[in-house]
Amino acid sequence: MRRALRLIVSSSIALLLLFAVAIVVTARPGDSALFPAGEDGLDIALVSNGYHAGLAIPLPALASAAGGDRLTALIPLAVRFQHYDWIEIGWGDAEFYRSTPTALSMQWQLALKALAGQGNGSVLHVVGIEERPERQFGPADVIRIKVSRSGLSRLLARVERSIARGGDGQPEVLGLGLYGPSLFYRAAGDFNLFRVCNHWVADLLDAAGVPTTPFAAILPVGIVTDLKWRSAGALSQVR
Repeated sequence: MRRALRLIVSSSIALLLLFAVAIVVTARPGDSALFPAGEDGLDIALVSNGYHAGLAIPLPALASAAGGDRLTALIPLAVRFQHYDWIEIGWGDAEFYRSTPTALSMQWQLALKALAGQGNGSVLHVVGIEERPERQFGPADVIRIKVSRSGLSRLLARVERSIARGGDGQPEVLGLGLYGPSLFYRAAGDFNLFRVCNHWVADLLDAAGVPTTPFAAILPVGIVTDLKWRSAGALSQVR
């Protein structure tokens, strides 16, 4: 019994050390030239529903940056959702994402297939939001982040590269989204255990200069905790 207990304790310690090393090794320092933003910074928002994370961006800022930087795949999305104040964008496995509107509807067979990299490509989920993200998702699920204008441009350029194009060179709409006024678009990139939706969000934030930790971002709670811990002083306060 004592030997088994020692084995359990030593294994637990080893796992904790491995976890700590993975956190440290994969931590990205951010870019101090871009983040924290100055007084002219713009609010974006990390949105998490507990098993999936996305980013909400003010539509006017997105449309202006997309037009100025000639992001030809992102401009049609801005036009399609032009009557909304914000849009939320998420990325994930095509089959699993489209089949999972809530955590309760999760199908483990599809989840394991996606994590194994055996899915059918990836999709973007784009949602139109009226007024503030907090009204749709609840303040507990939304973290405001103030990014610089240069940081937002780099973030949106990363989103642009995530949009697949159809035969006409335009973003390809696949159908209605999961909630609210939303659509699925075909996306670029493959989903797997080492490249989940939260890693995609972390990459966008990293492009904007925000410190991130990919290992922590495997789960939404990880990316949320990492953001609050490492960037607490730079997060916007919403009243």
